[in-house]
Amino acid sequence: MQRLAGSILIIAATTGAGWMYGTELKNYLQMMRYIRYVAGLIKGELEYTGAPLAEVFRETGRRVKKPFSTWLVRMALEIDEREATAFARIWNRGIDRDLKELNLKSEHSILLKELGTFLGQIDQDTAGRSMQLYLNRLDLEIEKLREGLAAKRKIGNCLGVMGGIFLVVVLL
Repeated sequence: MQRLAGSILIIAATTGAGWMYGTELKNYLQMMRYIRYVAGLIKGELEYTGAPLAEVFRETGRRVKKPFSTWLVRMALEIDEREATAFARIWNRGIDRDLKELNLKSEHSILLKELGTFLGQIDQDTAGRSMQLYLNRLDLEIEKLREGLAAKRKIGNCLGVMGGIFLVVVLL
């Protein structure tokens, strides 16, 4: 009886682990879509108001959820009080400090950091084009994630169940 209960618990635990893997993938895709939304808001603010970057970040930070709001408001404060630090350095430091909890993949973190190199040193027209280029690249990354999501979730669920069954067979 104990073996049967233990076997059921093992299979349930590994199935749950496979399901959690799929849920984490889905949440990551939603987070990438939200990053795309935030970047779109910044682009819209830049084009519509033509305000300085600090004001654009401050206004966008009021409309988004944490940790993005914290990141953008801190960016605005650092831009206001900067002395000789380059904008790209402030941008990268802000991403590393405030968006660390998002656990971005390295290629997505690099993609987000690349945007900062273009935002701080160009005129209004070039900023709009750079933002559009970034949004297009981000759309491609989101599409890649979305395409692989269903297959990876199925694989995670199947591996969870099969791993549990394998473990039960090995232990019995």
